[in-house]
Amino acid sequence: MRPLSGDYNPYFDNYISLVKGENILAVLESNSKTTRDFLNSIAEEKGNYSYADGKWNVKQVIIHITDTERVFAYRALSIARGDNSPLPGYDENIWADNCAAEKRTLADVVEEFLSVRQSTIQLVKSFDDELLSRKGIANNNPASVIALAFVIAGHELHHLNVLRERYGL
Repeated sequence: MRPLSGDYNPYFDNYISLVKGENILAVLESNSKTTRDFLNSIAEEKGNYSYADGKWNVKQVIIHITDTERVFAYRALSIARGDNSPLPGYDENIWADNCAAEKRTLADVVEEFLSVRQSTIQLVKSFDDELLSRKGIANNNPASVIALAFVIAGHELHHLNVLRERYGL
């Protein structure tokens, strides 16, 4: 099933539109392999490269993908478990400024992403159609569990496109 347009912040239309198909679990599993291969093809010395002043470096982009996946998976888990508490947003720039990317290797950052992805896959596997359809509030906007899973996949695809197009990777 795909998310309905009223079940998420319209800001995420771009991410969700990048996701092909209806089976989000299959997409997450397939993307994991494709992303692993792509990220593992990047030379370690490119990890600190940024295409312009003030832009995140490659490691920061990968950490951002990972951090965002964690946040959205937590939102999906909270909503699936019936917690009706409004879920907060987060400031991605503050997080990127404080992720200590300069102290980590590219290989370590990639390994962390893959670990988080496996956790997300296990979480999504645990959701049946009823749980995927549950809705809550995240960052002051409606959010269904299925929409959050699609945003995770689409957000990843978006940033991989950025790494290819703007970073020349």
